[in-house]
Amino acid sequence: MSPVDIRPETPADHAAVHALNAAAFAQPAEADLIDTLRKACEHFVSLVAEVDGVLVGHILFTPAHVEKNGTTLEGMGLAPMAVAPAHQRGGFGSALVNAGLAELRENGCPFVIVLGHPAYYPRFGFTPASTLGIRCQWEAPDEAFMALELTPGALAPFHGAIARYHPAFDSVA
Repeated sequence: MSPVDIRPETPADHAAVHALNAAAFAQPAEADLIDTLRKACEHFVSLVAEVDGVLVGHILFTPAHVEKNGTTLEGMGLAPMAVAPAHQRGGFGSALVNAGLAELRENGCPFVIVLGHPAYYPRFGFTPASTLGIRCQWEAPDEAFMALELTPGALAPFHGAIARYHPAFDSVA
């Protein structure tokens, strides 16, 4: 197997990222959301996994926040993350998550939230956000809405707060 190259997405990747997400999710909603978020977000982290010049995976982190008593803490939301169907279960998703979290840690991001598979994301340190006193802005199973403090204790002052993704997510929620 050829080695995987995890790198920042470039504008030349946009069409391939769109196609990959549409295929991975078997519908265009997530792919369309990515296109919207690129335009709507001032800052984001978008990484691709490439093998032999072919994109096999993609991950996107966009601004998210918690707010309590007039104080806001900005973090990131992980969504979506996709691996091409023919390459799933090959470790590409894990490589993308690990690379993205490393970049966010390096850049001082205090926390990351994800609404995802409860058997997958705990391997990266995510726990149900409710254990940190944080709730999801949407109705979601407790075990599926998770958070990871990249700065230990960052979410403690926000116990009882609702975590909110970028408003563009409301169009697909």
